[in-house]
Amino acid sequence: MIVRDLAPIEAFEAARRLAGLPGLAFLDSAMRPEALGVHARLGRWSYVAADPWAMFTVRDGRAFLDGEARDGAPLDALRRLVGREARGDDDLPPFVGGAIGFLAYDFGRRLERLDEPAEAEPVPEAMFGLYDTFLAFDHVEGRVRLISTGRPEIEGAARRRRAQARADLFLMRLDRPARPPGTTRLAFRPTVDPATHEARVAAGIEHVLAGDVFQVNLAQRFVAPRPADFDALAFHGVLRTVNPAPFAAFLAFGEVEVASASPERFLEVRDGRIEARPIKGTARRVVDPAEDALVAARLALSEKDRAENVMIVDLMRNDLSRVCEDASIDVPVLCGIESYAGLHHLVSVVTGRLAPGRDAIDAIAAAFPGGSITGAPKIRAQEIITELEGHGRGVYCGSIGWLGHDGSMDLDIAIRTVVFRDGEATVSVGGGITALSDPAAEYDETLTKAARIFAAAGMDEAPETIASGRREAAA
Repeated sequence: MIVRDLAPIEAFEAARRLAGLPGLAFLDSAMRPEALGVHARLGRWSYVAADPWAMFTVRDGRAFLDGEARDGAPLDALRRLVGREARGDDDLPPFVGGAIGFLAYDFGRRLERLDEPAEAEPVPEAMFGLYDTFLAFDHVEGRVRLISTGRPEIEGAARRRRAQARADLFLMRLDRPARPPGTTRLAFRPTVDPATHEARVAAGIEHVLAGDVFQVNLAQRFVAPRPADFDALAFHGVLRTVNPAPFAAFLAFGEVEVASASPERFLEVRDGRIEARPIKGTARRVVDPAEDALVAARLALSEKDRAENVMIVDLMRNDLSRVCEDASIDVPVLCGIESYAGLHHLVSVVTGRLAPGRDAIDAIAAAFPGGSITGAPKIRAQEIITELEGHGRGVYCGSIGWLGHDGSMDLDIAIRTVVFRDGEATVSVGGGITALSDPAAEYDETLTKAARIFAAAGMDEAPETIASGRREAAA
């Protein structure tokens, strides 16, 4: 393995310079540690990788490596590819090479017996690049390192030669200026009118009152045509500026590109410890500091939001108990406030220790998709989501992140996420529905959550006016 300290360069600029290579993957802690206060470790690391030695894809429940089918269940195939080897140097960053990519929400149908939606999502159920060379950005120490592992070579001399050649390639690319950015403007429009989404919410409330679920997460989708000169990476650059987030990401995987500004961790596994950070409860921030503090205080005391959060904490505890040692599950934070550029969130932290013989892949199988974006009980909530939304979710509400060769993992919940495919951009936003929900308020909450994405797209009209009907009249 080659590890080389580099002169300071901003992570986004490095991504722009490496964008000419295939399979660009940018795991972007765009929210700096100093902005996160006591949660500084969430925003400490960013990674820029490109030119993977292989691409792992899942379609219709079958795993493929560079287009060739792989035997066995997809997660087992992914486990074999990532493998397991010692970290070596303790000074290395958390990610030491491995897989970077996404699990689509719809991959959950490969883990449980669930009906297919009426309208299937064309995005693969999973896509991961296998990366041997990447940049690691330590935002606490202000340190940039180039790491080249020499994979997939195994024999010592061959692996060292490959590691050096790959490091030289990246250094050469980093010395070149990035190409000028293209346009970043998009014109999102909802795929359903307000009345339709509110009717779905009302149906969700009826399922809660009937005792089918305690909570169900329902979303609506916005779509925009993609201009011919549109630059998805440049769009991500705007998004990370207007809505910085600790689990932001950009992926350029050929048939699909993803720009995400997620604030939510799904699962982290490190040294046998596991952590989930479910978000449930949202309030829009205001300019006046005193009023903003009151908004956060009201959210912390909200009966509805706290009830939603506690339900998901119980669900996550149950999911993690399937792979963790008995009595190791803990909740060190329950309904804490985390504040981001445009929103306050209620965030809880659930931790545990993996049982002997269990690994990060087992944790995915036990807990995916995250309960914060399904509802509880999870299986019944997923059935209702499929019934009411009528289509797959794709990357939205799945997970983006990395799985390392040392057994570590860090995956987010893919919210605040724009997906580019087949000449269009899509973004979905939703919320948890309980017996206390109001359909009109739930609709407005989706617009609140999408506001920063609309701003990044350069939309001149306010989010409240993009839909037809009474919202326009109210504006």
